Amino acid sequence: QLQLVESGGGLVQAGASLRLSCAASGHSFNTYTMGWFRQAPGQEREFVAAIHWSGGTTYGPDSVKGRFSISRDNNKSTVNLQMNNLQAEDTAVYYCAAGPPLSSMTQLSTLHPREGSWGQGTQVTVSS
Repeated sequence: QLQLVESGGGLVQAGASLRLSCAASGHSFNTYTMGWFRQAPGQEREFVAAIHWSGGTTYGPDSVKGRFSISRDNNKSTVNLQMNNLQAEDTAVYYCAAGPPLSSMTQLSTLHPREGSWGQGTQVTVSS
């Protein structure tokens, strides 16, 4: 399994941008499908985006499509989430996650909190 550490969260105004980063440690990062989830207060954890170990991407809610972009750097063992035009409803704790090796994006999008690897989360707060 990978160990994951997120960074880049913060407090911003509506319309601003943030870039979240997730640093992974462990072996064979390039065989892991990676993703981001978020959890707002009082709500269930929600899938946001995934990037396949081969490079393909997919996004969860329609509200983030066109505003969020996920990428990875296998040389640095990092995965990033660029978030543009942030809105108040994007306020949440954002978690980086890794599925089992060679998993699909569908598997990642339904990853149970007790499966795979998870970071500790980073808070994103958007003021309107």
